[in-house]
Amino acid sequence: MIQLIQAKADPTRHAVLRNMFAARKQVFVDLLGWDVPVLAGTYEVDQFDNEAARYLVITDDDGKHLASTRLLPTTRPHLLGDLFPMLCEAGVPTDRHVFEITRFCLDRSLTAHRRRELRNALVVALVDHAHATGIRAYSAITGMSWFQQILAFGWRCRPLGLPQIIQGEMLVAIEITIDADTRPRLAAAGIVAVAPAEALAA
Repeated sequence: MIQLIQAKADPTRHAVLRNMFAARKQVFVDLLGWDVPVLAGTYEVDQFDNEAARYLVITDDDGKHLASTRLLPTTRPHLLGDLFPMLCEAGVPTDRHVFEITRFCLDRSLTAHRRRELRNALVVALVDHAHATGIRAYSAITGMSWFQQILAFGWRCRPLGLPQIIQGEMLVAIEITIDADTRPRLAAAGIVAVAPAEALAA
C-alpha cells in the first residue's frame, strides 16, 4: 500500500511514520553512518520532520515499512535552502510548485530485486503525487552514485551546480521537471510501479 501522510502534530505519534523513522535510522545511521539526530535510540527524526513535511510511504498489509520518502516545501526551511545552498550555482529553487525530495529510504531487509521494484514504485508515486497536487519540479541532494541512477530513470533532470565534496562525500543538487510526458518517459526506461493501478491512500 502506498500512503500519503502529512502529520499535523508530533509525527512520531503516527504508527506508520514511527516505523518509517525506525527504518531511516537503520539505513542512514546504522548502515551509512550519517551524523543525524536519533530519538530514543530508535528513530531518525530531524528539524524538518514537522507539520509542513509530506511523506510517501509504502507498507505491506501488516503496516511494515518497505520504502518511503519525505517531501518538503521549498518555500519553508528545507535541506538545500538551509544547509546546502552552496550546491546551487544560480540560487536555490524556491517556489510553491517546487518540493524537495529527502530521505529516500528502502528497507534494509529487502532483497535486491524487491528493493528495485519498490524504488520504481516510489518514483512513480512521486510523479503521480506531483500531477495530483500541482508540483512542477522536485529538487534534491544526492551522492554521485545515486545521481547516475536518477538520470537513468528517463525523466528530465539537471544538476543545479557542480558536485562538491561535503563531509567526505561528493554531493550534487538536482532539479527534476515534472510534466505531462514524465510518466511515459519513466515507463520507456523501465521504471514502472509493481501495482500500477494502486492509488495513493490518504
